[in-house]
Amino acid sequence: MSELRARRRVRRGRPAWSLLAALTIAVALLAAACTSPKPQPPQPQQQPSGALPTAAGSPQPASSALPPDTPAGAQLRWLIAAAAHLPLSDAQVRAHFDPAFLTQVAPALINEALVEDAISIRLLAIRISELSTLVADVSTYHGTSRAQVLLAVDPRGLISLLKISPASTEPAPASWAGVDATLRSVAPQVHLLVADVSHGSCRPLHSIDPATPAPLGSAVKLYVLDAVGSAVAAGKVRWDQPLTVTAQYKSLPPGELQAEPDGTQISVLDSAAKMISLSDNTAADMLTGLVGRSAVEAALTATGMTSPALDRPFLTTREILVLKLKQWPALAQRYVTANEPSRRALLASTVDRAPLPAIADADTWIAPRDIDRLEYFASASDLCRAYTSLAALAQRPGLAPIGRVLSLNDDGLQLDPARWQTTWFKGGSEPGVETLAFLATTRSGHSYVVAVLAEDRSQPIDQTTATPAILSAVRGAFTLAARG
Repeated sequence: MSELRARRRVRRGRPAWSLLAALTIAVALLAAACTSPKPQPPQPQQQPSGALPTAAGSPQPASSALPPDTPAGAQLRWLIAAAAHLPLSDAQVRAHFDPAFLTQVAPALINEALVEDAISIRLLAIRISELSTLVADVSTYHGTSRAQVLLAVDPRGLISLLKISPASTEPAPASWAGVDATLRSVAPQVHLLVADVSHGSCRPLHSIDPATPAPLGSAVKLYVLDAVGSAVAAGKVRWDQPLTVTAQYKSLPPGELQAEPDGTQISVLDSAAKMISLSDNTAADMLTGLVGRSAVEAALTATGMTSPALDRPFLTTREILVLKLKQWPALAQRYVTANEPSRRALLASTVDRAPLPAIADADTWIAPRDIDRLEYFASASDLCRAYTSLAALAQRPGLAPIGRVLSLNDDGLQLDPARWQTTWFKGGSEPGVETLAFLATTRSGHSYVVAVLAEDRSQPIDQTTATPAILSAVRGAFTLAARG
């Protein structure tokens, strides 16, 4: 849902790339290949762009991996060299990073992250390469750990996004019983579905209570993306259509659009990319405003959600943050005890007129708050059907960008690229909630979904231990699914 707190993954008793992984300030779309022939991302721009670059090939192997001869490649080349000669001077940082990035991420923080974690960086493979964006596999810690670099540059060639996602190092369970045990160690309530979706529907292979709706946090943005894709398919929306950042739609982090000046324009496509890859709340609310609340509610039903009434009215991230943070718990209680018509009236009369909560308000939110009544809800089976709906949309003419935005950020899962061609991911979290949902496709063309929803109504889920554990279980589940 709000995902206000950056995840800090601990390995070897230290935060591995934790600071730098949180530096997800972007002005652009990054993308990877999607499920069916491998499309490529549009160049990242703040201004709308209708041009789609040509496709790139398979990851460049480590034996021949070199930074590409592009603006993004030049900055990757600099980053690799810089990691061997730390710390950076302020002049170096300002010479290589976009000023908008540095308004939110101080040079000292960049240095702290690099000095702490980037003992060395060695390029292993280039996954995606365009003029302004790239995705690369690297090794760190003198080759003892792997990570994936997402890098984008602005029109001047300065870094506008830098995210280094460490690969999960937890051993993957080798049996379904091991998968289940790992997941059950994370939270009191866990839901899982592993399904073969190669033929456009969810064929369950393994599960834990997959049909029960559970809080899912920002994974609900899959439904916003589905509504946007349907609007594009109907000719009501264009990918290059400009959206304008306004106070009406500004939400709290994660993301970066909330920090942009009112009047900033960004394309629908770039907004969708931010919403999925960065979980940008403001981007999600702008897209919801574009297609309309009713369109997202229609997507809940159209994708096959079993209990769509649980998410009606569909709340914007701003609205749910107001309910969770403003006058807590009085305003929230008024909302959760009202029927649907009264909820809609309360949104219009009170919630939508309330000022945006401050980040300081969110700092007090450390325990679960009504996650069984005031959240977004779906079952693991619902999420599988959402992915199959998106996969079907992505194969239609003009809708390949859906696959591109979903395939950027794999949350550090990093399935073996020799076997797996693409990975789609969307997750979500708030205190007491942790959701990770993936669709991955093998190089032989078989696709599988693994959706995990964990909840603890009494205390927050410790992401430093829960996220690596879930990722290890997910990797094990994909291996077992593809083997069977």
